[in-house]
Amino acid sequence: MPLRDHFRPPVSKRSSWQGFHGGWPMTMVQQLVSVLPAGFVAEPRVNLGDFYEIDVCGYEDYSEDEPVINGHGIDNGRVSASVLAAPAPSLTLEAEFAEQYAYEVLIFDMERERQLVAAIEIVSPSNKDRPEHRQLFIAKCFNLLKEGVCVSIVDLVTIKKFNLYAELLTLLRGRDPAYGPTPPPTYAATCRKNVVGDKTTLDTWSFALTVGQPLPQIPIWLAPELHVMLDLESSYEETCRALRIP
Repeated sequence: MPLRDHFRPPVSKRSSWQGFHGGWPMTMVQQLVSVLPAGFVAEPRVNLGDFYEIDVCGYEDYSEDEPVINGHGIDNGRVSASVLAAPAPSLTLEAEFAEQYAYEVLIFDMERERQLVAAIEIVSPSNKDRPEHRQLFIAKCFNLLKEGVCVSIVDLVTIKKFNLYAELLTLLRGRDPAYGPTPPPTYAATCRKNVVGDKTTLDTWSFALTVGQPLPQIPIWLAPELHVMLDLESSYEETCRALRIP
């Protein structure tokens, strides 16, 4: 079955892109269960940034036998510790710490104490809508690659004409000649850092995605000589079927 355009009619009138993006990671995990070697586990992650407010509470735990100090009382008759005044900042400015939607699948090596070995990042519109958001997404991918994590980027967002894989390559002073001067807005790519002796390279496997055409299989590297293939088409179709997306 072909790739749909989830951001324009008729699909956008039948199903939200948020629903599809939220469901696809778990479907990928269900597919990976059958191909991952023993010792590896895949988990879905969905982070909606500040779309939902989450209360985080901190508590101070005092037992009856412990004194209350730090300016809140006395320590068994002794003078409590004084609270030092905080130094004034040398600069205060208004700043926005942008949070983004994140839809991803993480793969861990359980035999190496749940070391993260691969991340599949599903691009959302918010990852592409502003320069600072694109920079944050690219920085996240760069840092994962730097730590030896295989990174796959899957981008079905047709309404934003940016290619984050191409921008990641630009950060690394490279380009993918297969894409030409105008990289496609929808694509899938797997990237991994490869170290051989004293030489470090970036290996990539990239695929242009086209509405109306099937999705490819992409390699997911778990170790330098170990990979599995993720069939994007089958997990995509299963998610569309579950959500009744025609």
